[in-house]
Amino acid sequence: MARTIVAIDWGTSALRAALLGEDGRVIEERQSQRGILNVPAGAFAEVLQITCNDWLLDPDVLCLISGMAGSRQGWREAPYCPCPAAFDDLVARLVWVETDFTRARIAIVPGMSCERDGVPDVMRGEEVQIFGALSLLGDAQQGRFVLPGTHSKWARIESGRLLAFTTFMTGEFYALLRTYSILSRTMPADEPPLDTEAFTRGVAQAHTSGSILSSAFSNRTLALFQRMREEALSSYLSGLLIGEELRAQQVDPADGMVTVIGSQALTLRYELALLSLGIPARRVGGEATWRGLWQVAQRMEPIE
Repeated sequence: MARTIVAIDWGTSALRAALLGEDGRVIEERQSQRGILNVPAGAFAEVLQITCNDWLLDPDVLCLISGMAGSRQGWREAPYCPCPAAFDDLVARLVWVETDFTRARIAIVPGMSCERDGVPDVMRGEEVQIFGALSLLGDAQQGRFVLPGTHSKWARIESGRLLAFTTFMTGEFYALLRTYSILSRTMPADEPPLDTEAFTRGVAQAHTSGSILSSAFSNRTLALFQRMREEALSSYLSGLLIGEELRAQQVDPADGMVTVIGSQALTLRYELALLSLGIPARRVGGEATWRGLWQVAQRMEPIE
């Protein structure tokens, strides 16, 4: 579909927006702290207008929104698309919204759900990033992907279909341990730069200990016996938790390349962790979201 796209990544704490040309090229980007938790009830259209009104003046513009704006706490709920599913299945489930301030067409991309051992799991926004990364990389529509964050996602793609995924509350557990546990007493209040040696030591410790409930206490004892510098302890704790993810996922070098998608700071840590275990890894940045939303537009039926 040859038209200008306003691409929106509307998360819990932030809103990212990009104006995309007909070829998918990013013309301009904007960012706001008006994530869904910072938007009053009924004010989503107003926030979009404040952020992107000049982009939406042309009625031929298509606005596509991914992320938590489609949750029950967001603008309008977009029911989850169940796994296994292909990109076209997502496109078929777009939820359209109308506003008073623009004649541009606006749609929310649904998240995805899967079930494992009778327990459901969900994602919103990461599915667009995964399919966008596949497009950017030009791969044969398969592979293993990890999307680090407060709630990290591990997903498997085969034959262009997202088969299943698993969520790890790694970022949230790090914040809880770093701020509220006994471990916080031995670490600086401000987050120091990444210490790669301490980080990879934490990754290795997670694999040998067999349980994060046991290995986490080593963060205290290493400080207690002065076997690790105070400035290195937060990097070690980060390595322990990310290493626990890799252990739980049973990532094997024989499984091939793992693609890490997200911000530079987080993807660097996951790449370091994977490489330290002999697992090939590569990184894709935030541009995966824009490519994914542009691909949604290309797969849509023509709009009158």
